Amino acid sequence: MPAQPAQSALYDFATWAPVLRLLRDAPQERPTAPVVQVSGRIARFSWSLRLRRPGPRPGRAAQVEDVQEEHDAVARVQAALAEAGTDDMAFVAEIGPDGRTVLHLIGQSPAVTPGLGGPHPGALVLVEDAVPEPWRRLPDPVPDARPHPAADPALLERTLRERLPEAVGATEAELAGAEARLGVPLPEELRALYRVTRAHWEDWDDPEDSYAAAGCELFPLDELYLAEAATRPADWRFAAKDAVVTPPDAAVQGLVGSPGWIVFGDNGGGDRIAVDLTPGPCGHLGQIIMIGHEDRTGADLLADSLTDLVVNLPEDVRRSGAAGQLPPAVTYVNHRSAAGVEEAAHPDLEVLSIGVVEDGRRFGLAPVTGLPRLRTLSACPDTLADPLEIAKLTGLEFLELGPADWRVLLDASAVPRGLAAAAVQVHDSRPPLPVVALANEILGLWNRPPVPVTVLEGELGR
Repeated sequence: MPAQPAQSALYDFATWAPVLRLLRDAPQERPTAPVVQVSGRIARFSWSLRLRRPGPRPGRAAQVEDVQEEHDAVARVQAALAEAGTDDMAFVAEIGPDGRTVLHLIGQSPAVTPGLGGPHPGALVLVEDAVPEPWRRLPDPVPDARPHPAADPALLERTLRERLPEAVGATEAELAGAEARLGVPLPEELRALYRVTRAHWEDWDDPEDSYAAAGCELFPLDELYLAEAATRPADWRFAAKDAVVTPPDAAVQGLVGSPGWIVFGDNGGGDRIAVDLTPGPCGHLGQIIMIGHEDRTGADLLADSLTDLVVNLPEDVRRSGAAGQLPPAVTYVNHRSAAGVEEAAHPDLEVLSIGVVEDGRRFGLAPVTGLPRLRTLSACPDTLADPLEIAKLTGLEFLELGPADWRVLLDASAVPRGLAAAAVQVHDSRPPLPVVALANEILGLWNRPPVPVTVLEGELGR
């Protein structure tokens, strides 16, 4: 927990004064007003401030000294964050023409994720520890799945011993220990691999030996892990708009994670390599998949078996098979996608995002009322004909609306009580403090911890 304001430099106006002077003195995009309002967010290792940085001098790249004043001002706040045990802090300040300043420090609530760089709050987690539906999804059973004919543990082991004649292999006791730790038996191909090499870094003459021998960077046996959904965290605002879809011709299930994905390596770029024991309808038991670090769901088929990966060392990743013609579970209504809510409505719809269309129409929600799987609604400001229609969408677990639409629901006591999370959608230019107050009002319906706001006053001079 952060230190109390009286005990921490984080809540000393002098800590923030250099940052506030920089923002006040920066060129304003709008005509000068009697009171200047500035805002931003500073984290321990990053910051977001509306400052125009000078371009680098001709012939060289940008240097820290080009923005030394900004760097030093931010570093002062970051030191106070570290001392207070706080990850980041958003702020809003009203600065008068005489330098008198009222500073609002917007703290952290355990029920709110950080905003995207600016001072506005992120997702509001209304139910403690709740995660979006795709993160709760378990693999569909595929009882007829069999290993690919190319799977051959004996061939795999011979090939690896030829390539790694000096390798130190894992003992049977070490293999048993890994199985006990993971809670699942290791497939025979994976056991064959680690019988040849335990993949400890100190065992390699050259770290590249691992990649050359096995087609990936191997993890040591004691670093194997199950790529369950919890190993792929994502912010509610994005995760709630994902869907798990596995077409009937897919080799890999479109999951966030699976207790049957045993990660044993990396492609050298942050993408994990795993044995798949829960394949898709057209996949094989023990196939090799790659879990992309930039993706939130699904994985790509890399090889039909570990033997195939090692013996043939494939260079190209094959897509996981998504050629089916299933109706989209995620639909966007805007000028480039679906033309209206009627077009988006179908029984398998899970996520509906309504954006701005060219003619400025507002949309009714009657076409999606009663859909059995609709769980997420995101609507840009001024796109709903009647926000109170949301009360009829009884299956929602995530709702993202503009401030005016939230105000309608709150005033009518019509906020859906089945929500697990919510978000207030705003543009960066909107004053943050009213949005924080609105977020706290929503949190209060679930008795969740509010976003704390600390007010400091001070002088910046003219």
